[in-house]
Amino acid sequence: MTHQPPSTYGADSPAVTTHLSIMQGVIGRMAGNSTSCKIQCVVLVTGVIILVAQTKASDYALLGLLPTLLFLILDVYHLAWERAFRRSYDTFVDKLRGGNVSLTDLYIVRPGAPVLAQMAVSLRSTSVWPFYLMLTVAVLLVWKFACVRELFGF
Repeated sequence: MTHQPPSTYGADSPAVTTHLSIMQGVIGRMAGNSTSCKIQCVVLVTGVIILVAQTKASDYALLGLLPTLLFLILDVYHLAWERAFRRSYDTFVDKLRGGNVSLTDLYIVRPGAPVLAQMAVSLRSTSVWPFYLMLTVAVLLVWKFACVRELFGF
């Protein structure tokens, strides 16, 4: 006699809780990657600003824009993935509440929407643009004021 899996799974099913844990882990990793992008960007931009302060070469300040732009893109990419997986998680929970979770819904962890389309939406997030805008402004201020000091000799 073979064991037949149930046709639907409830919230108390170990398979459902494991599936939700897997999805929460993926979402957590995407959020952690986004945080890591911000930390690494601040470290690199700070290093560039210190280089400018030590060498008094204001042109080097513009090098701070390169990691800012690259980490902005990477951060938006991770945020887009996080949002796509959250949407997939929410869809699964809605199916679970409706009592419609079947075996084919379990252990398939895919984002709910195309990530490239989500990147444009994620770019407008308040967790992204104010941070990178302020870093860009800081780099430009260091560059501008260093140029002014060199021009007037103080």
